[in-house]
Amino acid sequence: MTDPILKIDHVSKRFTRMPGLAERWVGKLTGGGKPVVVHALSDVSLEVTKREVLGIVGESGCGKSTLGRVVAGIYAPSDGSVTLHGKPIAREHGGNVDKLTTQVQMIHQDPFASLNPRMKVGETLAEGPRHHKIIPANQVRERMRELLEKVGLEGAYADRLPHQFSGGQRQRVAIARALAMEPEVLVLDEAVASLDVSIQAQVLNLFMDLRRDLGLTALFISHDLSVVRHVCDRVAIMYLGRLVELAPADELYAEPKHPYTQALFASVPTVGTGKGRFEAIKGEIPSPIDPPPGCAFHPRCPFAGPRCRAEVPRLTGAGTARTVACHLNDGGVEMKTEAAA
Repeated sequence: MTDPILKIDHVSKRFTRMPGLAERWVGKLTGGGKPVVVHALSDVSLEVTKREVLGIVGESGCGKSTLGRVVAGIYAPSDGSVTLHGKPIAREHGGNVDKLTTQVQMIHQDPFASLNPRMKVGETLAEGPRHHKIIPANQVRERMRELLEKVGLEGAYADRLPHQFSGGQRQRVAIARALAMEPEVLVLDEAVASLDVSIQAQVLNLFMDLRRDLGLTALFISHDLSVVRHVCDRVAIMYLGRLVELAPADELYAEPKHPYTQALFASVPTVGTGKGRFEAIKGEIPSPIDPPPGCAFHPRCPFAGPRCRAEVPRLTGAGTARTVACHLNDGGVEMKTEAAA
């Protein structure tokens, strides 16, 4: 494994919501009305090497989109650091977040919401490169047309407005806008989730072609396990803001180790000639406002024992390139005996 270019080092992210006027009045009578703290990320550490695509997978509310926004410099971490080539991507200053590099760009889930409806596509693509002087002013218009052609659109489309495009075309425009900044790392946050299946395939094939031609490094955030398996080199599984398993895609899909990963894969409907059994994960995901002690998955885990309810498991090796945060992995027989008891 080559040296990582992107490092996520013990990152936590908390959001604080102050109570409203009515909540404060009620709080005076009930003793409540205090600020609400949401623990979106808790002690997440990852490394990404050049030209690697790392998949981030988990249920809704697990913190994967928050992690993507921290990596992209939209949010600053509450604790820990995110660096590209050893330099911080963003910093918080006076309550605002200052992004320190243009080398990390994000592609959002909804391309229509992320494009200015009043700006022509060519102007949208040119805004960033012009502001940061990435491309000489006299070459901007030609470069934007080339970018549109690179993502499978005609250069003449630069004079159109976003509403004149289909959903798949708008996502191609969003990809072109990110590429216009000549980034080293892309963060794709559910980039194909809002598209029809046939259009998803086109956009994914485009991404794979661009990755090959431009040598891109990417964080690919998705809840679609089949898509992640197709495009990612390694996969990180998240649960309630924590990283629970990290492994090469082929190894993870062949033999998931963490009970949550096993349950997540078992809950995916499959198409086949034999009779399959669909098994949903039992229980509800706990609230990030009041996460459970110990292992966050223990309220829903069939193997949970006393140690799981008291001690947060650490990521430990479970093979040459796999890490798992589970006491079953670091305390094997003893934990199984406790669970069986």
